[in-house]
Amino acid sequence: MMRGNMTPEEKAAMPKITKEMVKRAASYIIPYWKQVAFIIFIIIISSVLNVFPTIISGKIIDDGFNGGNFRVLAILIGLSFGLFIFSNLLNLLQTYINAWVSQHIVFDMRNQMYRHLEFMSHRFFTTEKTGDIITRMTGDINGVRDVISNTLPSILSNSVVLITTVIAMYSKNWVLATMGIIFVPLFIIPTKKVGRKRFDITIQTQKKHDEMNQLINETLNVSGSLLVKIFTKEDIEYDKYNKINKEIIKLNLRENLIGRWFRMFIGMVSNMGPTIIYLVGGVMMLVLDKGDLTVGDITVLVGLINRLYGPVNSLLNVQIDISRSMAHFQRIFTYFDKPHEIANKPDAVVLGNMKGAIDFEGVSFYYDKSSPVLKNMTFHVESGKTVAIVGPSGAGKSTVINLIPRLYDVTGGMIKIDGYDIRDISLKSLRSNIGFVTQDSYLFNGTIKENLLYANADATLEMIEDACKKANIHDFIISLPDKYDALVGNRGLKLSGGEKQRISLARVILRDPKILILDEATSALDSISESLIQEAIEPLLRNRTSVVIAHRLSTIMAADEILVVENGQIAEQGTHHDLLAKEGTYKTLYETQFKQAIEDAKDFKYGGVEINEL
Repeated sequence: MMRGNMTPEEKAAMPKITKEMVKRAASYIIPYWKQVAFIIFIIIISSVLNVFPTIISGKIIDDGFNGGNFRVLAILIGLSFGLFIFSNLLNLLQTYINAWVSQHIVFDMRNQMYRHLEFMSHRFFTTEKTGDIITRMTGDINGVRDVISNTLPSILSNSVVLITTVIAMYSKNWVLATMGIIFVPLFIIPTKKVGRKRFDITIQTQKKHDEMNQLINETLNVSGSLLVKIFTKEDIEYDKYNKINKEIIKLNLRENLIGRWFRMFIGMVSNMGPTIIYLVGGVMMLVLDKGDLTVGDITVLVGLINRLYGPVNSLLNVQIDISRSMAHFQRIFTYFDKPHEIANKPDAVVLGNMKGAIDFEGVSFYYDKSSPVLKNMTFHVESGKTVAIVGPSGAGKSTVINLIPRLYDVTGGMIKIDGYDIRDISLKSLRSNIGFVTQDSYLFNGTIKENLLYANADATLEMIEDACKKANIHDFIISLPDKYDALVGNRGLKLSGGEKQRISLARVILRDPKILILDEATSALDSISESLIQEAIEPLLRNRTSVVIAHRLSTIMAADEILVVENGQIAEQGTHHDLLAKEGTYKTLYETQFKQAIEDAKDFKYGGVEINEL
């Protein structure tokens, strides 16, 4: 595909190789400049030494065979063999050092990428495709490794070989050297066109790999594979994968075959050079009787011209490789250039003894400017008090709790904790004082103990067991064959929803936060699990500032104040009795969502109060 037929997206993907980009790419090599300098030294010495066996071959013919001197012949063959062995040992050393450098550069780049992505905002991970992130971390960085380990040494080696070969050729015979070199420009003619086409195909192939990674990530994880099985979509997902796989194969074949005429032409040119040297050399020796030209000289020149065309061809192909490598660097730098939306201020405050009072002062927020989510929201949560947030789906409840630990930053107004704007508090200080329990508790694929220690790496076994007892999960854990060393499986697959939720609560208890955020931790559980968790939550809420998204009446009744959120605003706030008396949104929610719960639990007591009395 010619550049004129490229889509705007493909044109945008074509990397513009600038001085700044090259300098930025080279910055990863600078820390290893000593090793790189040694590699350059070895390449130069090895390339120079590799010229001598070809030159010696001429001496073998002229002084050995034609001169009839076996001793000279043996010495020259031995010298040629010795140079060959020494040169190959140097190449082996160069290959090892080069591999060491490239692996360490990739090590640095992977660490930098992982560290950079760790501090990207929550927005980044909700909008960016997981497949794209994985491709940047694997495929693109591995592509950079290939550039450093293969492309750059190839450029240097072939350049030195080219220079030393030309010098050796002209030192033998300038006429024959010129006749051999005259065909070199023919290599250049088709290269630019072929390189452009190959680059276009590389961009398309990379996009297909992104699609494949995304499909694999979505359908072969625990939740995705379960969804596929439940809806019996195995054949459909396989067809999607098969289609992408076929497209990748077609693109790879096109890339491999697109230069077939080019390679055939280059092969013809490569064979023409030696033929011309034999012809012109024959004329000079046999017709013009040039006595200073020998058979050995012609043999050397033929060997050197063959040595010349290889580097020329490789250097022209390297131009293609450089374009491809710049595409890898461009994709990596695109991620590095994405700013950290949520970051510490240089003079960020560290709250050593947080009390936990929360103030929303005229808070507004949007994900998209055209669709505001929160509008001028103001409320206060006293230290140690519990606020329940209720409201219809999509009202903005989850956004409220996501703003408190700065998963997103407000777009208007401010949020204060203990009188400090949370944007002035260090992220570590802020988040280390906040415990977060969501409906979908996430556990890493490790042991129960490892998941608990994620909250407090210094926790002792006694502290872990105490937290689990408070979360009503200790008895279950010790009933397992491996107890606290039992594996939970991918995303906690080996545990039930209630068991995962109680482990999550134990994890929060180990953290001992000043502020507790609960995104209705019991809404998706059975009545027994809910009862166990409610029993664990009640003491956890005491003497802690708590913000709870509530769908259960029992949770709402435990709150000191209820906020009714509707259309991104606080429609009502107050106690249960106050809000029922207003006969507004809360009473509607009560009638539609909570009344049946009351009928089903008339004898249930929560905090010593019979619900049927409320």
